[in-house]
Amino acid sequence: MSFSRRRFLALTGGLATAAMGVTGCGSNTGRPNSGSSSAGGGGSKPALSQWYHEYGEDGVQEAVERYAKAYDKADITVKWNPGEYEKLVSAALLTDKVPDIFEYGNGPTLDMIKAGQVLDVTDTLGDAKDQFSAPVLAPMIWEDKVWAIPQTVDMQMLYYRKSMLDKAGVQPPQTFDELIDAAKAVKTKDVGGFFAGNDGGLGVLGALLIWSAGFEYLNEGKDGIGFADPAMYDGLAKFREFRKSGGVLESASADWFDAAPFVQGETAMQWTGLWVLPQVQKALGDDFGVIPFPKIGTSGRQAVPIGAFSSVVSAKGTDPDAAKAFIKWLWVDKEDYQVDFSNSYGTHIPAKTALAPKADKLASGAGADAAKFVAEMGHGPDLLWTPATAQAYTTALSNIVLKNADPKGEIAKVDAKAKAEIKRVNG
Repeated sequence: MSFSRRRFLALTGGLATAAMGVTGCGSNTGRPNSGSSSAGGGGSKPALSQWYHEYGEDGVQEAVERYAKAYDKADITVKWNPGEYEKLVSAALLTDKVPDIFEYGNGPTLDMIKAGQVLDVTDTLGDAKDQFSAPVLAPMIWEDKVWAIPQTVDMQMLYYRKSMLDKAGVQPPQTFDELIDAAKAVKTKDVGGFFAGNDGGLGVLGALLIWSAGFEYLNEGKDGIGFADPAMYDGLAKFREFRKSGGVLESASADWFDAAPFVQGETAMQWTGLWVLPQVQKALGDDFGVIPFPKIGTSGRQAVPIGAFSSVVSAKGTDPDAAKAFIKWLWVDKEDYQVDFSNSYGTHIPAKTALAPKADKLASGAGADAAKFVAEMGHGPDLLWTPATAQAYTTALSNIVLKNADPKGEIAKVDAKAKAEIKRVNG
């Protein structure tokens, strides 16, 4: 299976820090050899390499190669990278054979920034900064500098089957209590109530349990977690009860990121991504709706996770100024390409908010709802929420749900790890 856009949203911080310890990489970096021909036609123009991960959607590779060929200020060679893309990039950045430009989920990691492996693109973005969705751009800003330019936005939401909820006499859930009741009400011997993956949602719902309870990853002082609170402990205990209620489908024909369980009638509600919208519409017509994740507790709020692959410039590239000029041309100036990239290969949201109405899949219905959710309820990663902290939280959630561990004690362990990590990266 290719590393599609949907997968990085589930990684919540990625594996880059662990990969920083990987040394060496293949000799084929995608960098054009001196004097070789490339997409731009050769000559005296700068020769730049541009890396992408392997997208799951048909036509993306051809599209980005077409964009590169259209640029007349440099010769751009696109390298398509199947497999463990994050590890590949992290390893390459430790060598002299770096890509000039590479995409990365939600911008470079803090380790990349602090190691001087990537360049500040604040001036490249310039006044266009305000044209981009603020929650999407936020994870790419460190010490008031912008380190990447967003390419397109992915998000997740809850799909529900209208006819099944109507038959059970329940409304689309707005609160977590309503979700629990609705899942139990619509469940039959043949159809599950709620599905969020074959791990029962442990992998994909972790961040949502924080945001929907009204909290953030980190506190305002950015020196510890932001959810060491009784309301959070209650929400986690309720999630554990939900898992045991019988309303959660824990085994389906495919995982949460695939439309199959929902469109095949295995579940009445499924947490999945915007990218499956065309499949759902084709299979179910108008017999479905979408909502954000319900709020948890009295201080909660509805929420959706968002993320964006973004374009990054390597500090050790052959011509950083030319690389910055190219990503400005492609991801700031060429709005027709930006709409094409978001709208023609699956369903995604342009990173510049003014372009969303030009994406016809977002013009009405569930697509328009998704764009509204992102603008009003979107949450993204925090650079200080490191992969090590994210792993500590995943472990805590697993212990709480599967081993009946005390939420307060488990979250205290996450706080300790987060404080140590923040001290490390700020050291």
